[in-house]
This record gives sequence, structure tokens and C-alpha cells, in this order.
Amino acid sequence: MTRSDRSHVAGAVANIVRGVARPMLGAMFVYGGLDAARHPESKAAKAEPVIAPIAAELGAEATDWVRCNGIAQVTAGLTLALGKLPRLSAVVLAGSLVPTTLAGHRFWEEDDAAKRSAQTIQFLKYVSMLGGLLLAAAD
Repeated sequence: MTRSDRSHVAGAVANIVRGVARPMLGAMFVYGGLDAARHPESKAAKAEPVIAPIAAELGAEATDWVRCNGIAQVTAGLTLALGKLPRLSAVVLAGSLVPTTLAGHRFWEEDDAAKRSAQTIQFLKYVSMLGGLLLAAAD
């Protein structure tokens, strides 16, 4: 096999991996984003400490911010999964994941050791997803 042949094979494998990985990465955002868009009140209390400074300046309620974040996640998750504007989609998802992670998994505020451990694990899972999104944005 020549160097050129190996390069073509590697490119084909990379395209298959992208075709499988993008929907896998986007699916969580579609699912979670739909829930946030439909039921923002269930997440607004946790989001409040993170978005309060912005919400106060712009005059929007926490539920409005949560809903907008959910809509952004659904839209970018779908476009990433479909391979449409994948870099932009990954950047949007990464941007939406930061406040979601900071609001939803504040392990440093937990006094109970078991709850702190559970929130730390969730926080690290979200950080891992952020790493995947950064790779997708650079791909």
C-alpha cells in the first residue's frame, strides 16, 4: 500500500468516525435542550446564581435565559448531528455548556460528602463533553 493509499484510507476512516461521533455528541444536547426549552422553570432556580448579573442588566427572567439556552442547544445539537456547520455548532454548544455546567453542578457548594461526590462526577462529565466539543470545533 502506497503512502497515498494509506492517506485515502485514513481520510475515509476519519469521515466514518465523524459521521458516527457527531450524532452521538449532539444527541445529549437535543434531549437536554428540549427539556430546558419546554420546562425552564425546573432549572431556573439553579441557573439564578450564574445568570443573575446578566439577567439584571438585560431585564430578562431566569426562565427566559434557560429557555433560550435550551433552544440554542437543540438547534446546535441537531446541526452538529446532521453535520451541518459542525464547527459553528460545536462552538455554540461549548458556549452553552459553560453556564449549564456552572449552574447545574456546583459541587463546591455541597456540604454532604455523597452529594458533593455525585455533583463532582456530573461536573467532570460536562467538562469531558466540553473537551469533545472543542475537538469537534477544531476538526
